[in-house]
Amino acid sequence: MKTSIYKLTVATAFAFAAMTSSVYADDDDIQEMEAISKQFGFISLDEAKTKAIAAKPGVVKDADLENRKFGKGWDYEFEIVDGDGKEWEVKIDAKTGKVKSVNREWF
Repeated sequence: MKTSIYKLTVATAFAFAAMTSSVYADDDDIQEMEAISKQFGFISLDEAKTKAIAAKPGVVKDADLENRKFGKGWDYEFEIVDGDGKEWEVKIDAKTGKVKSVNREWF
């Protein structure tokens, strides 16, 4: 019974999150990401989000555009919560759209 209630609670939370907003980032952050992606010819935030969700289905909790160290390019980083409530970090190469990594967040 507890498992059923937990699953229902998690499913309800996901449904609510999906209805309220698809990416949780400040408006300024989204505008900055869009400006950088246009300036450097990157894939769009929406394209990257689609690829991230395909790699790890769930609800996007946060999105960032990060400059890799030593001038090696840029990555979109997404925090995704899966159907079991586990958090994952998915990195998408901003130039190619390739999935760079899918890692579970343990903290």
